Amino acid sequence: MNLKSERIKIGNGINLNLVKTDKFKSNLLSFYFLRPLTKEEVTKNALLPLVLKRGTDEYKTNLEIQKKLEENYGADLSVAINKRGEKHVLRFTVETVNGDYVGNKEYISDVFNLLKSIIFNPLLEDGYFKKSYVDQEKENLKRRIESRINDKRSYALDRCIEEMCKNERFSIYPLGNIEDLPGIDESILYNHYNNIIKTSPIEIFFVGDYDDKMVDHMKEMANIEREETITIPREQIMAGSKTKNMVYDDLDVNQGKLVLGYRTGIPYEDRLYNGLLIGSDILGGGPNSKLFKNVREKESLAYYVTSTIFKYKSIMLVDGGIEFANFEKTIDIIKEQIEEIQKGNFTTDDIEISKKSLISSTKSIKDSIFLISEYFFSQILSNDNRSLEEIIEDIDRVTKEEIVEAMSKLTLDTIYFMRNKKAMNIN
Repeated sequence: MNLKSERIKIGNGINLNLVKTDKFKSNLLSFYFLRPLTKEEVTKNALLPLVLKRGTDEYKTNLEIQKKLEENYGADLSVAINKRGEKHVLRFTVETVNGDYVGNKEYISDVFNLLKSIIFNPLLEDGYFKKSYVDQEKENLKRRIESRINDKRSYALDRCIEEMCKNERFSIYPLGNIEDLPGIDESILYNHYNNIIKTSPIEIFFVGDYDDKMVDHMKEMANIEREETITIPREQIMAGSKTKNMVYDDLDVNQGKLVLGYRTGIPYEDRLYNGLLIGSDILGGGPNSKLFKNVREKESLAYYVTSTIFKYKSIMLVDGGIEFANFEKTIDIIKEQIEEIQKGNFTTDDIEISKKSLISSTKSIKDSIFLISEYFFSQILSNDNRSLEEIIEDIDRVTKEEIVEAMSKLTLDTIYFMRNKKAMNIN
C-alpha cells in the first residue's frame, strides 16, 4: 500500500489533505489548528477544546453529542492539545465506519456536520461561552496539570526539558499553567477562540475512502471568513552548550529518576539526522542497546534506561530509573557508552538491528488510520515531501561513518535527578 496525500488549498491558510485508502473499515477526519507555543496563550489553547466538546448550538450538552455519535454507527470523537517542537496544536477528530460496510454512504454527512458544529458553532450564553462549562473545564484542566507529577518518569523528562530549554519556547508545558486559570473567563476565552478561528493555519486531514461529493462537503465545512493568518517560525536549533546544568528535584519517591539532556545540533532536514536516529537506537533503543546491556544487565544499575530523540527540537534525552546511590556511577557508564559509539565501537549487527527496528516502526504507520493522519501532518510541519518508502530507503542507506559523525556532535547540556533526600540522608 503506497500512501499518498493530495493537498488542496481551500481557503486563506486552510488546506485539505486527502489520503485515499480502502484498507480500513473506518474513515477519519481531523482538523489541526496551529498556534505558536507561548506563555501568553498556552493555557487558553489547552482549555479551548475541552469547552468546545461540551456543547454546540445544535447539541447543547455532551450527552446530546454522544447520542448523535451513537446514532451514526458509534462514531468516535476526540480532541487533543499537544506541542510539536515550538508549535502548539489543537486537534479535533472524528472516526466513523466506512459507509460501504453499513450500506449507507449518506450518513457521513451527518458526522461531518457534527464535527463542524463542535468547531465552528459552539454553544453560547449571552454572547460568550457558557459560563458553567468554562468553570467546570477550568477545574478539570487544573486537575490534569496537577496530576502530571503522578507519572514520575514522564514528569522527570518534562522537568529536564523545562530546565534545559529554560529560555526557549520548547520548555513550555502544553497543558498550560494553573496560575493562568483564574484570569480566564467565558468572554476572554471566547475572544481567544475567535482569534484562533480567524488567524490560525488549519490543516484538515481525511483518511479513508471518499468520492467527489464527500470532498465538496469537506471543502464547504471550512468555508469561513478569515483574516491574515499568522506565521509560526521554525524552531531554533542550538548546538553545543556553554554551561552544564545540574538540577535536583527532592520528592517523596522510592526510585531515582535520572535524565541526561544532550544538544545534537542536527535539525531534521540535515543529512545526518537518520544517522542520529540510528545512533540513539544503538545507544538506548531496546534490549540490544548498549545502555540496556551495560547499565541494566551487566551492572544492574537501572530498572529501565532508554534514549530518545526529540525531532523538532533536535535534542536527545537519556533517562533511567535507578537507586539513589547509583547516581554518579550510572552517569559515568552512560557517558562511556556514548563515547564508545563516537569511537565507532559498535558492530554491523548493531546497525542492522537498529535499522530494522526503525523501519518496522515506520512501516507500522500503515496499520493505523490515526497514525497515517499524524504522519502526513508531521510531514507538513517538517516540510518533508518524502513517501514512507523513501524514508525507509534513507534509513537503510545510512553508513557507520554517518552514525559516528552524528553522535560525535552530542553535547551534554543538563543532568536532572529526581531524588529523595530523606532516603539518601541528605540535609
